Amino acid sequence: MSLTLSLFESLEAGVDEAGRGSLAGPVTAAAVILPLGTNLADLNDSKKLSKTKREKLRIEIENIALAYSVVNVDSKTIDEINILNATIKAMHSAIKLLGVKPDHLLIDGNYFDQYIDIPHRCIIKGDSKYQNIAAASILAKTYRDDLMINLDSKFEKYGWKKNKGYGTKEHRIAIKKHGTTKYHRKSFRLLNKQLVLNI
Repeated sequence: MSLTLSLFESLEAGVDEAGRGSLAGPVTAAAVILPLGTNLADLNDSKKLSKTKREKLRIEIENIALAYSVVNVDSKTIDEINILNATIKAMHSAIKLLGVKPDHLLIDGNYFDQYIDIPHRCIIKGDSKYQNIAAASILAKTYRDDLMINLDSKFEKYGWKKNKGYGTKEHRIAIKKHGTTKYHRKSFRLLNKQLVLNI
């Protein structure tokens, strides 16, 4: 089943994020404007696709998009302004960096602050309903995954190449054993209750 391209027959940007629930690394937002008439059959929520398919679609999206951008907001900023505000900041920055101003914004999720004068619609699970949000989902995830894999070469003990900074059991055990890095979000609960009791 193919996804709908847009809600309106106009220039519309899909916006999504990756890494919001991670314990380490940035929250990454992407904004994508696809041409009217786009129909990428395999396009879907990035979490439902294999790594190979995401990488293939990333190239296709970048080749056909009228405009796209990807922005990271680092862990220090997340700790300073909280993850919700950091996510919105990343989304606003991604929209601002688009080379084309959209007429409408489709936002994945249920919360967003108005961006200048552009009307928006928040859509829960929008990345599995609309092509432009799914495209943003794929760009946000693939760019962030690449960043975390690169960081893993400097911080191999935490397994970021595999867990991408999320709170797996192995990642939390590594935090308990080796402490935190500058990329960890200090405002998040980095150790679960069981690990804390064992300290």
